[in-house]
Amino acid sequence: MNLLNIIEEIEKVDPEFQDRISPRRAAIRNITSFGSKVAIAAMPFAFTTLFKKAYGQSATPSVTDVLNYALKLEYLEAAFYNQGATSGLGFSASEKSYVETIRGHENAHVTFLKNVLGSAAVAQSTQGTAGVYDFTAGGTFPTVFTSVDTFLAVAQALEDTGVRAYKGQAPNLQKDGVALSAALNIHSVEARHAAAVRQLRRSRGGAGAATKPWIVGANDTGISAVNANYAGEDNVTQGPVTITSLTGVGGNISVNAATGSFDEPLTMAQVLPLVTPFGVK
Repeated sequence: MNLLNIIEEIEKVDPEFQDRISPRRAAIRNITSFGSKVAIAAMPFAFTTLFKKAYGQSATPSVTDVLNYALKLEYLEAAFYNQGATSGLGFSASEKSYVETIRGHENAHVTFLKNVLGSAAVAQSTQGTAGVYDFTAGGTFPTVFTSVDTFLAVAQALEDTGVRAYKGQAPNLQKDGVALSAALNIHSVEARHAAAVRQLRRSRGGAGAATKPWIVGANDTGISAVNANYAGEDNVTQGPVTITSLTGVGGNISVNAATGSFDEPLTMAQVLPLVTPFGVK
């Protein structure tokens, strides 16, 4: 077994792998310096260590774990729009139409994931308080169902986070083509939801007047309470390329263009603390 060759093969599909394990050569020397027999015996442990360093996970979640994680997020979003649509909020006709459309999609996502998981599906009754969520997030958003502006701001944070959460789990679904395809299809719909909600905030003016249909920079919501939902969105490097070093029309590509051109994934460990205040467990 040639560890160097294996690592080189990994780097063909993940150019950042070498940067993730620093320094990889030193790690390999430490493994092999004890002699060939010990080195061979240490190979499985070496790979575990290297991958922990590279990807920051102690274990890869199962497909069932990932789909139940997605289901918990869909329960949350479906309940949010179900309650919003019947709350008496003063939506305009177009806003009401968007909310109703998104509501239908989120409920369809819940039904789909429950059908896929079957008896393994987590029950909504295990979330929040017997299935009822706190959409004020412990009092952070006290006017969520009395102010359209607050409702849409929370919707934006939930949708943006959902898009990044699905993207973060795509690698864990590669072993199951059906699950991966389904998750990516839902991901694309969630992205359209995020763009639609952002456009609604922009159209209303006020605090959301400068909102674009895509994420720009670290947190473009104007709400400091959701800073963590946008962690990493100020990244201007994709693979080995620093986007702002590239020349575009009229000069180098701007930071806003660089951050707005790519969505950054969120890991399960990053997402769960963001939705826990609403009642996701």
